[in-house]
Amino acid sequence: MKAPKAMSIRLSAEQAEALETVAAVDNQSLAEVIRSAIAEHVEARRKDTTFRQSLRERINRTERLLKD
Repeated sequence: MKAPKAMSIRLSAEQAEALETVAAVDNQSLAEVIRSAIAEHVEARRKDTTFRQSLRERINRTERLLKD
């Protein structure tokens, strides 16, 4: 398993306040709420057919660039 990676993000004051409120109401840490939101977003993208097609096209372009 890969080691955890620390990341920084900038939020507007409104976003930060909303995030803190959600965390407090759900009795979770900010980090837990953020990780959950990211996991939900990534899963939704995985199921999105337009995203999947774009990903395949990007992979194909990269593979063509790597060919000798």
